[in-house]
Amino acid sequence: MRLDRSRALVVGGGIGGMAAALALARAGAQVTLHERAEAFGDVGAGLQVSANGQAALRSLGLCGDGPPAGAVLSEGTAIRAPSGRTVARVPPPRSGATWYIHRADLLSLLTEAATAAGVDMRMSSAVRPGSATAGAADLLVAADGGLSDWRGAIDARVRAQFTGQVAWRALLPGRGEARAPAVLAMGPGAHVVSYPLRDGSLRNLVAVEERRDFTGEGWRQKGDPEVFRRRFARFGAVLGHDLGALREVHLWGLHLRPVAARWQDGKRAALLGDAAHPTLPFLAQGANLALEDAVILGRALDLAGTIPEALARYEAARRPRAEAVVRLARGNAWRFHLRPPLSWGAQAVLAVGGGLLARGLERVYAYDPSEAPI
Repeated sequence: MRLDRSRALVVGGGIGGMAAALALARAGAQVTLHERAEAFGDVGAGLQVSANGQAALRSLGLCGDGPPAGAVLSEGTAIRAPSGRTVARVPPPRSGATWYIHRADLLSLLTEAATAAGVDMRMSSAVRPGSATAGAADLLVAADGGLSDWRGAIDARVRAQFTGQVAWRALLPGRGEARAPAVLAMGPGAHVVSYPLRDGSLRNLVAVEERRDFTGEGWRQKGDPEVFRRRFARFGAVLGHDLGALREVHLWGLHLRPVAARWQDGKRAALLGDAAHPTLPFLAQGANLALEDAVILGRALDLAGTIPEALARYEAARRPRAEAVVRLARGNAWRFHLRPPLSWGAQAVLAVGGGLLARGLERVYAYDPSEAPI
């Protein structure tokens, strides 16, 4: 089904929304994207685009010649103890090396392609359920994030559950690596992840701890670098000079919401990305899942005879996949923070089975949304 002359409205200008806008424009729709922020800017921090996300980008007509400028190629993951001792080395997936990329760079890539495809961008614009703007659209895609205004209109409203974990995020001066492994250091009740960005000129740092006295859900809340240094001092051998180089840090209270039971209204509106399947960051798949969604939605519209049929096929194809990946990420929330004696056993297994771990995750990375059944 071609969407020629159809009015498509995308709510949210993040990775998923921009990818969806691009897919709809290439299907022939007249697409308007509404983003509540005044400008996209240099927002966010690092992302890991694994083979499944790369396949989605290629399907959207991007990155056919390889990673975009500034992306750093992953050489797997070095798993360490807080002391700095290397516990295991996990090789890159068989499906291909992950790209480390700044969120703003990926968003810029998608925005340029969507603009070239004719998408009309409306900044400082929030479209809510029941509005006249929403009512005028033939097709509406709600990609407005984990705090979606639209999820309650399409699916039941759910209350977020605080996990008792808080993520600290920072960007630090890099070391110039063009290729590098990510570093994952795990200790009782806390873990640290870091990897390079922008040709190695920056280093992305995420540190997660368990605490009950913080429940803020937004990821832009400013933290105190001195407090961070105290709380993660035991990872000093892993962080090295990064501890002293830290000048600005943000906190993000990690919350759980279930994958939506209903992704579309049976008529013309559908959820996409975090609005449909918010996930914890412990598998680095949030952006990849959103890119997959956009490709599958475009394919479903191409194959179906009507918009309601296309949205039903989109949900049927995507919900089981999203549920499986979200479950894996949620499981890592406790695996990364094991305490003795469980942590001793886990380290012993990792020491001899880093390759097995990579193969176990291959079902996540080998997924190709351009070929998945719909």
